[in-house]
Amino acid sequence: MPTTLLMLPPQTPATRAWATRLATTLPELAIVVAETEVDAARAVGETDAAFGTMPDTLLHDARRLRWLQAPQAAPPAGYYTSALIAHPVVVTNFREIYNDHIGAHIMAFVLAFARGFQHYLPRQLRREWRREPLDTGVIHLPEATALIVGVGGIGAEAARLAAAFGMHVIGVDPRRREAPPGVLKLDGPDALDALLPLADFVILTVPHTPATEGFMNRTRFQRMKRTAFFINIGRGMTTRLDDLVAALRAGEIAGAGLDVFEQEPLPADHPLWTMPGVLITPHTAGHGPFLDERRFQVVLDNCRRFLAGEPLRNVVDKASWF
Repeated sequence: MPTTLLMLPPQTPATRAWATRLATTLPELAIVVAETEVDAARAVGETDAAFGTMPDTLLHDARRLRWLQAPQAAPPAGYYTSALIAHPVVVTNFREIYNDHIGAHIMAFVLAFARGFQHYLPRQLRREWRREPLDTGVIHLPEATALIVGVGGIGAEAARLAAAFGMHVIGVDPRRREAPPGVLKLDGPDALDALLPLADFVILTVPHTPATEGFMNRTRFQRMKRTAFFINIGRGMTTRLDDLVAALRAGEIAGAGLDVFEQEPLPADHPLWTMPGVLITPHTAGHGPFLDERRFQVVLDNCRRFLAGEPLRNVVDKASWF
């Protein structure tokens, strides 16, 4: 009986193209493309591996399933159900393929705040020629500290870029033990509260997990410098937006660069849209060229490893969701 990979619905032009390429490249792997839940239910009992999101109703019948490739780097809340966590299936994700794009996005926020763009963008819309005083509104990056919360692939790339601008980079991470290039000091998550008052930029790259949900709250914003900027390109559920708004209104931090939010799309009447010192992008930090090909290469690499009985790439700790 051949090894079978089930492409779970919904399908896209990209996933259909991947299925064709996989079938050509790995003829020993049987590819089943399920266009509907009915198609998936019919095939799941004889499936060894799958790509996509698998509901518990399908998982219950997935007797042979040994590998599930998640369709994102950090799937949304609800993907890692209790049934999936308990199931022996190994789950992998797409982490690492967005590092360069998101690292550049982080530095775009850093540079914008360092050069006072948060002041000048509203004035441009008003066609108002008014400068900040010569000695204010600018942060000299070689004298600034960046605290990166989550020094995985994205955090490490952000650290490399920040260090290239001469910044003093420190970080916290629950898994990494050795500081990557550019990070001068790396601590565990328990050090976060002590490090927040040292940073001019607090950069959040962490995924949404049970441990990180809502962990950037009013208390932590109050630990930051009043002149510091908060940047979140990780996941929106890590930051309590009501607390962020309150901190901004109280002048407890200087501003925020946000790409992810507790609720997406961010409602049009949300106060963050018009708050001074806030720069917003609509969850586009990961955008850039080559992403579909990078995703395919991860799937292809893991298919080859799976067929060869080798360790898979980007294995997830299901209980931690990452």
